[in-house]
Amino acid sequence: QVQLVESGGGLVQAGGSLTLSCAASVSIFSNKGINYMAWYRQAPGKQRELVAAITSGGITNYADSVKGRFTISRDNAKNTVYLQMNSLKPDDTAVYYCHCIYTVVGLKQSYWGQGTQVTVSS
Repeated sequence: QVQLVESGGGLVQAGGSLTLSCAASVSIFSNKGINYMAWYRQAPGKQRELVAAITSGGITNYADSVKGRFTISRDNAKNTVYLQMNSLKPDDTAVYYCHCIYTVVGLKQSYWGQGTQVTVSS
């Protein structure tokens, strides 16, 4: 069982910045199970969409809408993944969820955090 706890959401004006954190209850990127972590978001009335992802090899992937503005990073010692969000726009308003894939004895399991609200005012 893996628990993911997000923090750092809030209200910010357009053009501002926020940093989200996702703390995992197990080691990340240590060949002990979690080899993939990502941030998703879901705005009211819309489907959940991938924002950014990072693999154990350090490969990152971003949605086109956030490229150049958002950065995903990790601190293995703290079992934490971050999402630095700059130049925020009202369209970035959503609940942001942390996600990981945990592999144990060859079985991949998907876990989600509870979400953190990000609201960008114009």
